Amino acid sequence: MRSDHSSKFTVIPKRWVVERTFAWFESYRRLSKDFEYLTNTSQVMIQIAMIRLMLNRIKN
Repeated sequence: MRSDHSSKFTVIPKRWVVERTFAWFESYRRLSKDFEYLTNTSQVMIQIAMIRLMLNRIKN
């Protein structure tokens, strides 16, 4: 949490990890908008995207 008393810019811990992950999801067309009707389908698409990201990291 950010304190209102601080005058300097401080990064909220782990915030950059979440923002980076959302940026990775934007590179997948089906995840860029909410096209899916069922939440289970959306969840599976996110899992597939993360599997592809992890496989690319292992490969490189």
